[in-house]
Amino acid sequence: MMVTYSPFSEGFLEEIFNLRKDTEVLSSKERVRIAINHQEPDRVPIDFWATNELKEDLETYFGYDYDKLLEFLGVDFHVVHGPSYVGLELEKHPDGTVSDLWGVRRCTIPYGQGDRKGTYRELAISPLEKMKTVKEIETYSGWPSADWWDYSDVAADCRIFPEKCVVFAGDRLDRTAQLKTAMYLRGVEQIMMDLVLNPAIVECILEHVTSYYLDYNHRVFTAAQGGIDIFMMGDDFGMQTGPLMRMDSWERYFEAGFRRFIELAHNHGVVVMHHTCGSVVSLIPKFIRAGLDILQSLQPRAAGMDLMHLKRDYGKVLAFHGSVDIQGTMPFGTREEIRAEVKERMVFGKPGGGFIICTAHNVQRDVPIDNILTLLKAYHEFGIYPQ
Repeated sequence: MMVTYSPFSEGFLEEIFNLRKDTEVLSSKERVRIAINHQEPDRVPIDFWATNELKEDLETYFGYDYDKLLEFLGVDFHVVHGPSYVGLELEKHPDGTVSDLWGVRRCTIPYGQGDRKGTYRELAISPLEKMKTVKEIETYSGWPSADWWDYSDVAADCRIFPEKCVVFAGDRLDRTAQLKTAMYLRGVEQIMMDLVLNPAIVECILEHVTSYYLDYNHRVFTAAQGGIDIFMMGDDFGMQTGPLMRMDSWERYFEAGFRRFIELAHNHGVVVMHHTCGSVVSLIPKFIRAGLDILQSLQPRAAGMDLMHLKRDYGKVLAFHGSVDIQGTMPFGTREEIRAEVKERMVFGKPGGGFIICTAHNVQRDVPIDNILTLLKAYHEFGIYPQ
């Protein structure tokens, strides 16, 4: 993408600096800790999610590396992806697909037009899709091991930005999930049918998946030596209109693993955030009973996921992260519309703490740079307490 300069950005970083120096009295780590404990800090904590292509565009635009740019912009979080992968070599196939550590094959798909092109990795081949029995699933040779990672640099990575709130989130290879991993392994359609028709197969797959992540995360938390503040899981349980499955299916297959992941993190003194796209409002009471601390995404165009009602109904026991629309407002909205949306989110999210402002998911290349600058400036303008 050719990154074009806009007069709107003239003095932008200086404006952000001036807004921050007049309002900030806490470190990022302190600010986030206070907010997620349902108290009001100096301002609402800020996070920023972007695709790798957009990160590169922003580096080009401002002339700073991405981490330095986040420092200037007042982003309160430092994401560590965890240990280094040193396991079996990931196989590259003649058709261009690449296997991940689960043996799932992916291909690179382009999206967008003109100067807004990007790529993403799409599921190509699910290795368990054609298997018919539990025995076949059980004897699959591709189950990964927590031994395939080098954990020696985790603690040092957590200390790179000591004032920031450190989030361990992993990436596509190792982000803690159940349903999403099962979808990759078994195929989206097949695993959804299995929930009804093949419960033993689902239970077998999930036992392998949860056992792996419990072992892996225990080693990460231990290696971090207390350096991780927030552990982020990522499992999409919702679609635009409601949950992807019936409530009894979630309870049967996913609730126990969800709870075990949270208990493990809590036993290491780590706060837990769960990312899910879509409408999951009916699952929130179950998330809370399992001990979840922060719910991430709050996809505002999904049914029932508006911040006003979520904060009213659950804001005393659950913190929220996200809520700014990337389906419509960010790519297509005017500056005035973006500012109005951020102001509204702050009105509902700020009282009593328990709110972290961010987009509902990664900002992509379909979002104009000017809209991103408008968003970040509005975060600082409207996020100040006690306003």
